[in-house]
Amino acid sequence: MAFVLPNSTRQFAFNRADHVGSFLRPSTVLQARKAFKEKAHDAEALRKVEDAEISSLIEQERAVGIHSFSDGEFRREYFHLGIKITANNLPGPKQEATTPTISVVGKLKHVKPIQLADYLFLQERIDPSKKEVVKVAIPSPTMVHFRGGRSSIDLAAYPNLDEFFDDLAAAYRAEIKTLAEAGCKFLQLDDTNLAYLCDLKMREAAAGRGEDLNTLPRQYAQLINAALRDRPAGMTVGIHLCRGNFRSRHFAEAIAQVLFQELDVDVYFLEFDTERAGTFEPLRFLPKGEKVVILGLISSKVPQLESKEVIKNRIAEAAKFAPLEQLGLSPQCGFSSTVHGNEVCLSISLHGLRILTVDRSPLLTSGPK
Repeated sequence: MAFVLPNSTRQFAFNRADHVGSFLRPSTVLQARKAFKEKAHDAEALRKVEDAEISSLIEQERAVGIHSFSDGEFRREYFHLGIKITANNLPGPKQEATTPTISVVGKLKHVKPIQLADYLFLQERIDPSKKEVVKVAIPSPTMVHFRGGRSSIDLAAYPNLDEFFDDLAAAYRAEIKTLAEAGCKFLQLDDTNLAYLCDLKMREAAAGRGEDLNTLPRQYAQLINAALRDRPAGMTVGIHLCRGNFRSRHFAEAIAQVLFQELDVDVYFLEFDTERAGTFEPLRFLPKGEKVVILGLISSKVPQLESKEVIKNRIAEAAKFAPLEQLGLSPQCGFSSTVHGNEVCLSISLHGLRILTVDRSPLLTSGPK
């Protein structure tokens, strides 16, 4: 069940057991998308297949006790391309064999709702009286900048990057306003980039593109805050930081301080399933009684499930650095952030979620349940 933190000025509610959002795409969806690309199916036929599989997923999420419902990202090929479809001047990917990247070829503008129809489809299938809520996951605005940097943004359109960041944030505000007016209560930003700034290789690559690594984390926090500036008080916002690497304490300290103390979000979904994620020490920057960290302790990449005892011990370790009542539990990432998926079938994914929802009492041994 959800509960409210005592010191939060927003008085948001969150679930102690949650999930990141994506699930392994069913073969029917993959086949329908392939037929669509080959022009054997039209968009309407593809959406009918997606609708049917998402409806089935909702029932399976409900059966394991999940209270925040996603569409499994069944309608996407890559998690970070959800914004490109209708955002003006963000063209489609140029390559099929590699992960698509985003280029900005003109002035950015929000031309029509992007996630609204998908949100309404889910909203019609949940029961708010049972504390069920739709979680809308969208790519973080940082995804439009980080991979390509200055070279991926048309110089004629944006000779000054400050204007680019302003327009990008405004486009996000327009999308969030549309969702809020439709009743969206839970928005999640999927962001790899803040966590990547703790990784030495990624930092070297960013520096090679001319980025100032001393100012970029705060610049990204300001971008995200600007995008969220007009969200209503009743909308909870989470951020999922994927594929982080906090082993380098020197980098992690600075990133964590900006992340927890300057970013205007309520819930952090963080990976902590492997040694690559580092220690829990950065959690000490979490403001007391104000925000929540959902610990990604259950792997979504391999089919072997962690034992309850191992998870319980990891939670106890995390609680040395942040209050237990501000901690929750989830898989470390989505089960399929791209169409390719991970080595985890849907039944194992759901079993992992059942451990979270049904067996969370012995795992989270104090604080509100």
